[in-house]
Amino acid sequence: MGFLTGHELAWMPEALRILRDELPNIDVMISSQYSPLLANALSKGTVDAAFLRRERGMSDLAFRLLVKEPLVVVLPRDHHLAALKAIRPGDLVGETFVTVSDTAPVLRVVIDNYLKRSGINITPAHEADHLAMGMSLIASTRGVGLFPAYAQNFLPSSVTSRPLKGDTPTIDLVLGYKKSNQSPILKLLLSRLGELVARASNKTL
Repeated sequence: MGFLTGHELAWMPEALRILRDELPNIDVMISSQYSPLLANALSKGTVDAAFLRRERGMSDLAFRLLVKEPLVVVLPRDHHLAALKAIRPGDLVGETFVTVSDTAPVLRVVIDNYLKRSGINITPAHEADHLAMGMSLIASTRGVGLFPAYAQNFLPSSVTSRPLKGDTPTIDLVLGYKKSNQSPILKLLLSRLGELVARASNKTL
């Protein structure tokens, strides 16, 4: 079972709870990776199910929607924009902007499309390979960045977040699996997907 790094906190305990009656009879291996690597592992059959983004160009995979995560602005706690209850996209112009690298291609497209749709042109000053790097860059450069809401669970004391004002962009978190996979354990997990979503989503509120 694979998890997009940072999502284990909410989703892994609930997935294992659903499978608990089968745990004595199966070997469970957990992989925490970038989403493209998880999609590749699903395609190769080294992972049966993964919590990841809806990666493109993977016709052999199926994706079931778990939740649409809103993007939030992450910024230093004492940044002047932190005084606002919600931040407009235009407020980001002129700020040191930290975005995600090609380790998160789906998220990068969502961010870029949102900025374009909002009619603003921002050249990122830095690209972060993972969440911890993004937080460090924001704190050290006094920059701002757009991240999925789950990032709020990992903010250091020097960093905070604010919602976006107006049409908030979202990114899908999905359960992915190979269409040809006939594993009965996978079928069990899929059959109880609604329960999984309800319980895990309560943890992220």
